[in-house]
Amino acid sequence: MTDKFCGGLDFGTSGARISIINFHKELIYSNSVSYLFGFKNPNSWINSCEKLLDNLPVRVKGKIEKLAISGTSGTLTACNLKGDPIGEAIPYNQACNDHKILLETLTPGEDHLRTPYSSLAKALKLIDKYGTNILLRHQCDWITGWFLKDWAHGEEGNNLKLGWDLKKESWPKSYLDTSWQKCLPKIIKSGKIIGQVNTELAERFNLNKKLMLISGTTDSNASLIAAGLGKEDGLTVLGTTIVVKKIIGEPVKEKGITTHRVSGDWICGGASNAGCGILSKFFSDLEIKELSRQINPSKNTSLNLLPLNSKGERFPINNSNLEPILGPRPVSDSLYLHALFEGLAKIELKAWEKLSELTGSVPKKIITIGGGSKNPQWRKIREKIINIPIVSCNKTTSFGTALLASNSK
Repeated sequence: MTDKFCGGLDFGTSGARISIINFHKELIYSNSVSYLFGFKNPNSWINSCEKLLDNLPVRVKGKIEKLAISGTSGTLTACNLKGDPIGEAIPYNQACNDHKILLETLTPGEDHLRTPYSSLAKALKLIDKYGTNILLRHQCDWITGWFLKDWAHGEEGNNLKLGWDLKKESWPKSYLDTSWQKCLPKIIKSGKIIGQVNTELAERFNLNKKLMLISGTTDSNASLIAAGLGKEDGLTVLGTTIVVKKIIGEPVKEKGITTHRVSGDWICGGASNAGCGILSKFFSDLEIKELSRQINPSKNTSLNLLPLNSKGERFPINNSNLEPILGPRPVSDSLYLHALFEGLAKIELKAWEKLSELTGSVPKKIITIGGGSKNPQWRKIREKIINIPIVSCNKTTSFGTALLASNSK
């Protein structure tokens, strides 16, 4: 049994990563690549996928029995009925304000869908542009379809922002008489077997021809699985954006909030448009590492920045017109980096305050995963501002996706 493997592929904002685990759920291989054509181009996702599959060790390739995919929650693409992408995807952090009245008509009592950042708002824009003879698929579902050469299905968690109701296990009744209901996927629960890899694709990459594709999840839910979140813990994902999540008793429906079901638990969370993405606009990874060493986390900068990656915010404030505040920039690069860290920590604090207000409890500790979790100075700044103990988790999102595949039935 020890020579049989499970795989997880995660598609983020800047690139893709693969993790392969063995029967004992130990990581035996990992690799990552950057996107060639940019995040919005679905061909970038497939190009990255092909590179990762090509570079898999021969001893591993033919022995992967299950594979799951995770992707950015709320990134929606249109494809034709054969699965070929039509134009660019609309990314998770792009607001679509074109159909505000229709959006409100379709979503009575569903505040979490009444936002320009919802997948439903993006779907209406894509339908307006390309008509109804299309398929609407989220990043994770479209890539899973590529493996199967069958784009019929969608995973439940990835489709919450499109209107899927986890409790009722159905689309809203308001969708029934629309011309575009046929564009929506058939929903399958996360962690369930969808089907066998396409034979031609298996032959092309020398994969196991009996490789089973498992219904995946969102990138932040995969992070949660990787971190092994407990009921009294909070999770912060410090990737291109900041995501906060915690386990709750009952689902919450509010703008900017998404409630998922993971491993039998209700998971409540929100995602900001701020995160490591803003840091990379000013500094390289090496510069961040070197400048961080010059920071004294116990001191304050007195600079008050709002370091959004671009105009607009999803959570803890839902405002598509909110402007970033990135200045004035001091002469010292380390001081500016310190101020950016502070600004990001203040956004995270407000996110935890909002989540605690909605759920009635504060986490006893925050587990942090993602690239930003490795920075000790930022962690100390966060601990000082948020005033909750913080621990770092060195597991990757794709590792969590591989665990999901391993636990599938």
